[in-house]
Amino acid sequence: MGNNITEIAKKVLKDEAEGIALLDNFFDDNFSAAVNKILKISGKVIVTGVGKSGHIGKKISATLSSTGTPSYFVHPTEASHGDMGMVGSEDIIFAISWSGETSELNDIVHFSKQNNIELISLTSSSKSQLAESSNISLILPKATEACPNGLAPTTSTTMQLIVGDALAICLLNERGFDKDKFKSLHPGGQLGLALSTLEDIMHKDKTVPLLDSGTNMSEALIRISEKGFGCSGVIQNDELIGIVTDGDLRRHMGPELLKKTVDEVMNKNPKTASKNMLATDALDLINELGIQGLFIVDNEKKPIGFIHFHDLIRIIKQ
Repeated sequence: MGNNITEIAKKVLKDEAEGIALLDNFFDDNFSAAVNKILKISGKVIVTGVGKSGHIGKKISATLSSTGTPSYFVHPTEASHGDMGMVGSEDIIFAISWSGETSELNDIVHFSKQNNIELISLTSSSKSQLAESSNISLILPKATEACPNGLAPTTSTTMQLIVGDALAICLLNERGFDKDKFKSLHPGGQLGLALSTLEDIMHKDKTVPLLDSGTNMSEALIRISEKGFGCSGVIQNDELIGIVTDGDLRRHMGPELLKKTVDEVMNKNPKTASKNMLATDALDLINELGIQGLFIVDNEKKPIGFIHFHDLIRIIKQ
């Protein structure tokens, strides 16, 4: 029985992959025209659909909104009972129906014509009522559903989802929607934290582990232990000139260690970062260099903060 299950699962993967492959020729000038039409509107993208197409539509609308294209989903049945008022003259409607003959869409299609609101459709039939009523009709290639009965929307919804993602990412790219803008729409949750800059999360002021040049190692060991980061920066005239780490202590371990100054023990090439560096980029850098943390410095090499790799892991993985 186990082998049969895995074989069926692999066939689903094969069937849906074949459907995805058919999309290669789908992304043409017509698709580009749809992207450009959306770019020109001053309103929102109103996504609508019924059944599985409706579920896909909700996801597409959410992806559009989170990547810089204002959008919301309106269920066509609810639209027919008052929610049509949510659609403005500056908006554009994006209607999804595999057959293109979904009767529940009739009212919102009629509304678009009556009010000169442009309509983009996503369907598999160029001869369908929906396609012929649209300003731009995006015609999906016919594909075999992964369902053995050929009934449950499977391959078709995967294809719809990919078109929605492609639409959102093309719009994102055309708008120049960068990480900073993405962060502004995701201030909370894991995404927001991962897109935080070091300035947002770094240790500041008296919590930054710093020692003055010339400090005796007997005092330095106590100060390093108190801060709890396993290292300390060394400054001279407010400029970061070195770092003392656990590794440096091990390399200099011996009866003479406590008689030395931090200048004799420190690494004179501390790795630093800008306050504008993203938390994800900082973690990548720390892993690449195999170090414990980074000092954040200003243009004058004055340390203004410190970030330990444990801080970054807690933020990005939570």
